[in-house]
Amino acid sequence: MYKIRLYVIGQTAKAKKAFVDLTAILDDEIKTLGNYSLEVIDVLENPQLAADDKILATPTAIKFLPVPIARIIGNFSDREKVLIGLDLKEID
Repeated sequence: MYKIRLYVIGQTAKAKKAFVDLTAILDDEIKTLGNYSLEVIDVLENPQLAADDKILATPTAIKFLPVPIARIIGNFSDREKVLIGLDLKEID
């Protein structure tokens, strides 16, 4: 089981695009590896959780399980960068 958390600010176009891009990648890639849970956290609504996870910029995605923890910040439209950044694919 993969546990991933996506941090965004509000319901902006940027936040929605991050969710759509990340979900598309996870749906395509994770189904071959197993199940995943994606929790979306709005930094404005839950600033303490964002502080606990040391979120400095949004959007940020963090993969908590399986370990090791991995994170990627910014644009999620580049599939290869997302997979490598979240440690879902080894670097070729």
